[in-house]
Amino acid sequence: MPSSNRRRLLGTAALGAGGLVSFERIAEAAQEAAATDHGKPGEGGFGRQSIQLPSGAKVAYHDPKDVAAMPDFRFSLDGNIPKITSGGWAKEATVHQFPISKGIAGVHMFLNPGASREVHWHAIAAEWTFVISGRCQTVVLEPSGASEINNYMPGDLWYFQKGHGHSIQTIGDEPCHFILSFDNGAFSEHGTFSITDWIDVTPKDMLAKEFGVPKDIFDAFPKGEAYIQAGPVVPISDAMDAPWPRESTHKFRLLQDRRAVRDFEGGKFYLATNEEFPAQKSMSGGLMIIKPGEMRKLHWNVNANEWHYYLKGKGQVAMFGSGGRGKVAELNPGDVAYIPQGFGHAIRNTGTEDLEMVQTWDNPLFEEIDLDKWIASSPRYLLQNNFAGASPENIAKLKQG
Repeated sequence: MPSSNRRRLLGTAALGAGGLVSFERIAEAAQEAAATDHGKPGEGGFGRQSIQLPSGAKVAYHDPKDVAAMPDFRFSLDGNIPKITSGGWAKEATVHQFPISKGIAGVHMFLNPGASREVHWHAIAAEWTFVISGRCQTVVLEPSGASEINNYMPGDLWYFQKGHGHSIQTIGDEPCHFILSFDNGAFSEHGTFSITDWIDVTPKDMLAKEFGVPKDIFDAFPKGEAYIQAGPVVPISDAMDAPWPRESTHKFRLLQDRRAVRDFEGGKFYLATNEEFPAQKSMSGGLMIIKPGEMRKLHWNVNANEWHYYLKGKGQVAMFGSGGRGKVAELNPGDVAYIPQGFGHAIRNTGTEDLEMVQTWDNPLFEEIDLDKWIASSPRYLLQNNFAGASPENIAKLKQG
């Protein structure tokens, strides 16, 4: 054996201050590595004195003790208990019922004709909304004192920043319901700051001084939070519409605005980011439609958590969570899914009709990477190395998509 090769072999066997170990021990260590994918503390040297170690397992072993269990990422929002008052109801999915959803909470709200969700604000979350059916009106007040009144129809969006006062009222003689998404998984409909609640708990002499009226007039005000209040129907023709004459309006016509359309193989995607809808300071969102048998391909979100509410059809979501973890969930109307930032996933239509879902992200900029594009951009020799055992012909097919 040439002296240079001998020196390399002996160097590989040298393990710190312990000196040389037998070649039998090296083989034994390799077998241990193949079983566990773990070496011994200090193996491989330190700093600039790092050395090559004997080969271990062909694929890494993930010890369950080192990797958290894959969490459940499906929850039945519409199977949850509703909060009901005189004018309608709301159901929610927060981190308290759905532990994985730390970044985003969701609500399905239903307003009867004539009902209003009273004036309120959220201390910990912004609000993003997709109108499912019916018509409604919102009023929002910003810290500057500027206010805006907007009328909405199915497929429209609104967005209110955290802490900004707002209200929602049905207009016309049909009920209105919508999906609300919040950029904080801890947000709950039981934690909103509502005007009736505030008036009820404030001393009447303070209220009298605030408004310059006798304090006894507050005896007739609601005792507690009205939340969603029944009322007379407001004809659409009587519902004033006073939008701001600037781009940062709180309203966006998602299904009517051509900028929102992003077709993909197998379906259609209507998406509003901060670019299309500047008022959105902390979220993006839209509506995805996948045709029967088709799929939104494998991808991951670079900069945000992803939340789904399923409106129609049957779907399947496969999620990859690193560390050898993967889980598949079946989704039906009324379900929500939550994909943590960076987790790989795909969505497939497993039914016979279009799969429709509202999707939101807790970032105003939408960024994702598709697996097939990543493979297509990688050199063949890299892919051949990564997928050892696969034939060159099959690697070529992967690159072609």
